[in-house]
Amino acid sequence: MDERTGLPVVTMVGGGQLARMTHQAAVALGQSLRVLATGPDEPAALVAPDVVLGDHRDLDALRRAAAGAEALTFDHEHVPGEHLRALVAEGHTVHPGPDALHHAQDKLAMRTRLAELGEPVPPFAAVQGVDDVTAFAADHGWPVVLKAVRGGYDGRGVWMLDDAEAARATVTELLAAGTPLMVEQRVPLRRELATVLARSPFGQAAVWPVVETVQEQGICTEVLAPAPGLDPGRGEEADQLALRIAEALGVVGLLAVELFETADGLVVNELAMRPHNSAHWTIEGSVTSQFEQHLRAVLDYPLGATTTTAPVTVMANVLGGDPVPATKLDERLHHTFARFPDARVHLYGKGERPGRKIGHVTVRGDDLDAVRSRARMAADHLSTGVWSDGWDPHS
Repeated sequence: MDERTGLPVVTMVGGGQLARMTHQAAVALGQSLRVLATGPDEPAALVAPDVVLGDHRDLDALRRAAAGAEALTFDHEHVPGEHLRALVAEGHTVHPGPDALHHAQDKLAMRTRLAELGEPVPPFAAVQGVDDVTAFAADHGWPVVLKAVRGGYDGRGVWMLDDAEAARATVTELLAAGTPLMVEQRVPLRRELATVLARSPFGQAAVWPVVETVQEQGICTEVLAPAPGLDPGRGEEADQLALRIAEALGVVGLLAVELFETADGLVVNELAMRPHNSAHWTIEGSVTSQFEQHLRAVLDYPLGATTTTAPVTVMANVLGGDPVPATKLDERLHHTFARFPDARVHLYGKGERPGRKIGHVTVRGDDLDAVRSRARMAADHLSTGVWSDGWDPHS
């Protein structure tokens, strides 16, 4: 509890952009968000007044960050489970709890548990050697998808293997480096979808509309909300799937369920138990943003409405390129606002490198094609300084 305000303190482990945007939501609620960051230049540490410097793998740092907080939650899933169990044993409230979070940390555990629950997952197997991959491919066909069991995001930790020769080289190298692996069938998907919900400690849940996520080289570049052309029955199927998973795993806070839409139905791809890139659109596109909702859920406040604020909302990620001076980025921002005054820009205070998510742009409207074009052009201009349609701000 914050003695100055009498309102709760929530600790978020990790100082990235998710913590930064959660801090913004906490300010609106009059609350304090404490951040455990590895350095003072991380996105959340640049803006939050209550920062504990330390490593998320250090139990003492976690204890310092959790002291006096109403709840401890996460910007990422990489905290050792044994540390979280120690915090719970010491009386700290951790949401989601370590047993739930384990299924977002370990892809093999997630696949195994969802299969036990009868939920739709692709065929999969643990990999101890090359023979496990070739035997799996003999049953399910090439190509197959090799995944690191732990870690990996934005296309990292995933390898498409076309044949036994590729499998032998890749698996041998990764196992020698100590990377735990699994293999799964490559899903013949139509598109990728995501369902995001929040769940409170006593089971109240609220779901946002299903969205379509657009991926390029394993990185999400756009989110279209709601998913265009989605059959209402399929949308209800996705909602109920996510609600069942949240209840079965005991999730408290946000749950993002990444889905493949196939000719035969939905297949679960990944789970995340924190604010998620597929729901950044909710800041402007929903009555309650995912960041505020996450705080409500971990504090067991009544959850907010997930009604949309426009017929169509498109979020486009701003991806880093070659580093540019801050003045150059400011110039790009100036021209973006001049051309699209209705665009909402969120920059994360992160240094640029190719493919890194350094911000996002949100545009709302009535026509999907028009809204999507505006969001994509704005995000690409912020990334590259070039207008894709050749527009000249000086003409």
